[in-house]
Amino acid sequence: MAGVMDSVNQRTQLVGQNRLELLLFRLNGKQLYGINVFKVREVLQCPKLTVLPKSNPVVRGVANIRGATIPILDLDMATGSVGLEASTDTFVIITEYNTKIQGFLVHSVERIVNMNWEEIHPPPKGTGRDHYLTAVTRVDNQLVEIIDVEKILAEVAPTSEAISVGVVDEETHSKAVSLRVLTVDDSSVARKQVTRCLQTVGVEVVALNDGRQALEYLRNLVDDGKRPEEEFLMLISDIEMPEMDGYTLTAEIRSDPRMQKLHVILHTSLSGVFNQAMVKKVGADDFLAKFRPDDLAARVVDRIKAAV
Repeated sequence: MAGVMDSVNQRTQLVGQNRLELLLFRLNGKQLYGINVFKVREVLQCPKLTVLPKSNPVVRGVANIRGATIPILDLDMATGSVGLEASTDTFVIITEYNTKIQGFLVHSVERIVNMNWEEIHPPPKGTGRDHYLTAVTRVDNQLVEIIDVEKILAEVAPTSEAISVGVVDEETHSKAVSLRVLTVDDSSVARKQVTRCLQTVGVEVVALNDGRQALEYLRNLVDDGKRPEEEFLMLISDIEMPEMDGYTLTAEIRSDPRMQKLHVILHTSLSGVFNQAMVKKVGADDFLAKFRPDDLAARVVDRIKAAV
């Protein structure tokens, strides 16, 4: 276990060429799950938990870790199962999502595997709308499920999606009606959050599920003689996505003269280890941490004022 913990600490700075490293773990049962090492701050045996009255049952308590009080969520219970026993025989994965730190209670932690995003696939069709998967892959012929953590966090601690008064003025809203924004995110919750925010600004939204799908969509546009920068005010893309990540998508857009003028913002929950140099390297125009409705709306408003 110490080796896994050391490896997590050493590799959280990984920025790959359409690559990622997954920390594999188990809940109740033999099913393997994975979480991007980018999101992981450390792994430790389950510490003593203090139960919070009237909290969501998924929040098993809070723990004092390195001077900070961190909520600990039971991933097994969050995904609809019976839940895990919080004891020294279980483990907590400390993560950072959307500028917030939380721990996930898991039964055991296995190892870290290095993979290509092309090996990560969307959940199979037919899994329905209520599942908690954002992607699946295979490691040593075993199915690995990647949980939609953003969906779980949105259910346990919903964040406001409202835009503050004054962020969008009437003139900008009237101009926005004739404009479109392309968004890409593999999380259904994140897609809905972004879509609702942008629709409040006034723009029309085209929402796609992953980088590969977005690149094919843009290539079809230019093959039809259209210019993406004229069709869309901007592209707002997640970074972590099956098939093709946001870094690679941006690099592909910038390498194609027919679409390289498209304004690209990387919208990411990788706040804790986000590498600004990588954003510049692939040619993105900006980046923004998830999910801050006012900040997202303000970026779109700025683009409308610059473009119209």
